[in-house]
Amino acid sequence: MWILLTVCLISAPDTCHEERISWSMEARDSMACLIHAQETIAQWQLTHRHWKIRNWRCVTQRGLSTDI
Repeated sequence: MWILLTVCLISAPDTCHEERISWSMEARDSMACLIHAQETIAQWQLTHRHWKIRNWRCVTQRGLSTDI
């Protein structure tokens, strides 16, 4: 399971990219990811203070796009 974040620079809001966080839950357990991902996202935010999270979603390995 992966958490995909769309993040943008606080100082340049039009400068955005995708961050991928590997999340160690069963590949088919998307509901658990949706419920518990917020803690992982909050930890990421603490170490990336210059970035603002615009949105996020949980995806399985199969749903993960190969192009960034």
